[in-house]
Amino acid sequence: MKAVVFHGVGDIRLDNVPEPKIRESTDAIVRLTSSAICGTDLHFIRGTFPGMQEGTILGHEGVGIIEEVGSDVRNFSPGDRVVIPSTIGCGSCAYCRDGYYAQCDNANPNGKDAGTAFFGGPQGTGPIQGLQAEYARIPFANVGLVRLPDNIIDEQAILLSDIFPTGYFGAHLAEIKPGDTVAVFGCGPVGVFAIISAHLFQAGRVIAVDCVESRLEIARSHGAEVINFEKEDPVETIKDLTGGIGVDRVIDAVGVDALHPHRETADENEKQQQQKYQQEQSKIIQEQNPQGDLWVPGDAPSQALRWSVQSAAKAGTLSIIGVYPPQLESFPIGQAMNKNLTINMGNCNHRRYLPQLVRLVNSGAVEPSTVLTQETPIVSAIEAYESFDQRQAGWMKVELLPAG
Repeated sequence: MKAVVFHGVGDIRLDNVPEPKIRESTDAIVRLTSSAICGTDLHFIRGTFPGMQEGTILGHEGVGIIEEVGSDVRNFSPGDRVVIPSTIGCGSCAYCRDGYYAQCDNANPNGKDAGTAFFGGPQGTGPIQGLQAEYARIPFANVGLVRLPDNIIDEQAILLSDIFPTGYFGAHLAEIKPGDTVAVFGCGPVGVFAIISAHLFQAGRVIAVDCVESRLEIARSHGAEVINFEKEDPVETIKDLTGGIGVDRVIDAVGVDALHPHRETADENEKQQQQKYQQEQSKIIQEQNPQGDLWVPGDAPSQALRWSVQSAAKAGTLSIIGVYPPQLESFPIGQAMNKNLTINMGNCNHRRYLPQLVRLVNSGAVEPSTVLTQETPIVSAIEAYESFDQRQAGWMKVELLPAG
């Protein structure tokens, strides 16, 4: 089968690989009808999230048809159409039973203290082969699959696999109450779903910050008041818009990549310089960290994280759902403590939220496919990655079509 495979920092290929087989009685084999490219995948390719092993199939978002189930998968049958939660949980341990599927004791083969297991990630997450392929093995399939109603199409369902639950998780962590003013840093796909979810939690106002005009337009279409941080200081503007108080809740939906902001308005020379810088950083990572166990560029919190702390009102809540590598140890703790901020963060417990979000989409209360901007066959995946990495105008979320 064809799959998008990681071979090294800056090196991914469309390879022919063996089809997966049932290994455990709780496994299922799913024929993928839809996958997607996520910003998290770019962290691995750029080297800003280390530990990727050569030969790992990328991708943690998937929709498909069950082909085969293990003997202990008693709630699904071949032919069932399903969405695959990005993070993996066993459903039996104390953490899964309490809704913390991303902290499952059993899913990560590296042990109980290893943290979140998810598809297509670095060594510390498994590794477990990803979903940018024609077929995938799903561990703990009795819990790790969610059945789809017939009237939810793939273009909607693929956004339920990761980014809608993650945005909703961010709004949940932000402790949004009716009437709150919320700032969302980052208007990529997760940031847009954080905006949508803030409204579901009955936020009074949502302020969105980014520098890519096409993304800000999408945020505005979902009712957000937008700020382009390359045209005005976001902290000062937020203070002006809130009577000098700041916002009640902040969601950081950017993560470590805020160290390398891309300007949609940049000329060709600036874009080339940006690409050259990223290539140089990747070379540094490879030279200084041949084992891929350290994170090199700038051991400092991202600009978005600093702005998030500075923009929050006293006694506000900061929700961090942007991706930061485990090796990053810096945080503006003094500023946060001085403002009595509550800080909630983590990897999304997708399986906890998916049934509810499936019902919302099925009822028509939310139309997730408005965030989907491109679809391409898997044979064109490498070109799609390049366009997505460069944040070309209009490239918000890319659906891959593994099945011809």
